[in-house]
Amino acid sequence: MVDDIRSIVNIESPSYNVELSRKVVDQIVKLAVDAGTAIEIERIADDNCGEHLVIRAFPPNNKAILLLGHTDTVHPIGTDEKNPTRIDSDCLYGCGVFDMKANIVLMLEAIRFFANTGTEPSHPITIFLSCDEEVGSHSGRALIEREAANAECCFVFEPSFNGNVKTGRKGTGMFKLRAHGRPAHAGLEPEKGLNAITELARQVGNIHAIARPEIGTTVNVTTIHGGTTTNVIPEWAECEIDVRFSTMDEAQRVHDKLRGLKPFDERVKLELIGDINRPPLERTPAVEALYEKARDLGASFGYQISEAQVGGGSDGNFVAALGVPVLDGVGIAGDGAHTLDEHILISDIAKRATLVTLLLS
Repeated sequence: MVDDIRSIVNIESPSYNVELSRKVVDQIVKLAVDAGTAIEIERIADDNCGEHLVIRAFPPNNKAILLLGHTDTVHPIGTDEKNPTRIDSDCLYGCGVFDMKANIVLMLEAIRFFANTGTEPSHPITIFLSCDEEVGSHSGRALIEREAANAECCFVFEPSFNGNVKTGRKGTGMFKLRAHGRPAHAGLEPEKGLNAITELARQVGNIHAIARPEIGTTVNVTTIHGGTTTNVIPEWAECEIDVRFSTMDEAQRVHDKLRGLKPFDERVKLELIGDINRPPLERTPAVEALYEKARDLGASFGYQISEAQVGGGSDGNFVAALGVPVLDGVGIAGDGAHTLDEHILISDIAKRATLVTLLLS
């Protein structure tokens, strides 16, 4: 498994790199074929990001178990020189190894087990790997929802949280607020201008006031830009707004509040771009039951599994919104997602593979 993980991690595949996305899909398909059972492969082109990949295994006698992951990473080309794929003690380092290329091999190893033992899982297996998860799943979402429509349940192979699975994720919203003012010479006649940066700066307090952190709703201005040059009253400014929430009611409230922002200076025009990107993954009774099944199966061979609820979203949020039970964070234990310290724990690989195989059985 370590060799197979290396073969995928060593192919850098940052979001929006079409050529390398296709190259890593080539390698995953090769590994899937080598797993030893009859599979159906579907490669779906995305002109901006590369290729989405669907792998179907075992006869479609009823609804499938959906295994969800992605092939894109956040690391730009050349980052592997700073965090080369290597083993140091119990850690296997590499760009994208924890989030979440090692876990693609985890899915394929489960299929290999059934092929090697001549057994079958309880349901057909559908693996869906998107190529744009790290940048919002703009083309992947519809395909994920297509596969989820025929899913009994879904396991999301995103990184675990300190080794624990995830039974809840906040939803996310991605917004951009723009202010449109009027330029003027900053020295000769500043009074003729309408300062877009001043307007936007005054709006930041109103934006942050929408948050309700006591119930898990956060609203944060994360970037701000504006102006053209040092001696001109800025005619434009914009800020990006990150929104997180635990319920769709809160998502709607925040959405309405942002849409309702009024300019302090009525001569300045405000423009809001963006929307809710991912619905929340809520801990429903069906999700709880799926977690308890995983916990009990882990205990059957001395492998302790706990649960966590986290702020970041995943493609599993889309599946959960359709009423399909989702267990997220099924990936191998490790740390350092999106950093130069990214790694998985080699000692957890076989244990996690055993848990996944038992769940599919």
